[in-house]
Amino acid sequence: MCPAHTSPDAWKVFLEIQRRLSPAEKLRRALELSALVRGAAEAGLRGLYPLASECEVFLRTARRP
Repeated sequence: MCPAHTSPDAWKVFLEIQRRLSPAEKLRRALELSALVRGAAEAGLRGLYPLASECEVFLRTARRP
């Protein structure tokens, strides 16, 4: 299903690129995106809790749904 903010032609190109990726490349990209999202979540928590230790930030990140 094409996202509302993406043209159908652009979506077709995106899907074709995804189909051509090797399983290893798909996994690498998924892990990179996961790290990016985790880093953004941690940065947000550091903003909310500036005195939190790294351990506390880790635990708060892990607790989030």
